[in-house]
Amino acid sequence: MTAATLRPRSGLQIQSDPQSHGPVVEEIEGLIKVFKDGFVERPQIMPCVSSSLPSGVGVASKDTVFDRFTNVWARFYVPTYQGKCKINNKLPLVVYFHGGGFCAGSPAWSCYHEFLARLAMKANICIASVNYRLAPENPLPAAYEDGFRVLKWLKQQALLSRDLPTTEWWRRRCNFTRVFLAGDSAGANIAHNLAARLASNNAFEAMSLRPLGFKGTILVQPFFSGEVRIESEKNLVQPPRSPLSLETADTYWRLALPSGSDRDHPWCNPVMAYSKGFYNDLDDLKLPPTLVCISENDILRDRNLQFCQTLVTAGKVVERVVYEGVGHAFQILSKSEIAQAQTEEMMLHIESFINQ
Repeated sequence: MTAATLRPRSGLQIQSDPQSHGPVVEEIEGLIKVFKDGFVERPQIMPCVSSSLPSGVGVASKDTVFDRFTNVWARFYVPTYQGKCKINNKLPLVVYFHGGGFCAGSPAWSCYHEFLARLAMKANICIASVNYRLAPENPLPAAYEDGFRVLKWLKQQALLSRDLPTTEWWRRRCNFTRVFLAGDSAGANIAHNLAARLASNNAFEAMSLRPLGFKGTILVQPFFSGEVRIESEKNLVQPPRSPLSLETADTYWRLALPSGSDRDHPWCNPVMAYSKGFYNDLDDLKLPPTLVCISENDILRDRNLQFCQTLVTAGKVVERVVYEGVGHAFQILSKSEIAQAQTEEMMLHIESFINQ
């Protein structure tokens, strides 16, 4: 049987015969297969869509490539008009990283395209949804490096906007002094690790990105773990179609972390990282205010709550919200009535956090 993998932005299919690559050594059903010789197969589990949006949505969208060699790009969302907001008003910029266990996902996935277009309109913000390199072909820290590369590119755009008149459709709407790092699941992990990097080393790297001004971090069901299982990981039973089981999470981490690492690696277990001073002493780390969105029925629930408590104990500004009756990634994957209602609540919380 011949497998086909899809390049989201080009629509080109690459044909390969899986039998020629040996046995499957790692697999997450429907998402990814890794063969003995390193070949990776990703079924097209989610439709990939273009950046176009219906005219009535009130949001313009377009893709911009940062690095053609690594295929790092972003899909921008910019409100065209909302209520009393004039078309020339500058809006906060949210740099958003998608989920998928570092191994799958794309800004072109229809679920992200729909969710972020709605969020841009409802919260009246600009969004840059980032496509980063995936594991296992590109294990961590590749995704973090791509995120930082995007921030450096945005710095250049901010300088252009400050020094020269611009007609660039998205740049003229962005307030580069109000930037928020955000993401869900693995994307939230990327956002937090970038925020920690910018807050360490006496904030040298944050200063190097001026005039960008980082005002907060928005973490939706952040993908963290650890070698010692905690309550929700051990006892929270997931339905058969849950996007994240304990077994799935362990597989993602085996594929994403550097060779030889375990789940107490600092990128995976931030509580352990802070206890060992990986990002300098947590008490001295100048983290921006953080919003953490947690799902009640998510195996990551208690890991997320533990993370919040660690930051609060260290005197950081943390706002946490637990969404009842929903599981991991409900805001992009579930069409149930309760999920839709909780998604609306999440968008309101994000809007309030950005505008406070």
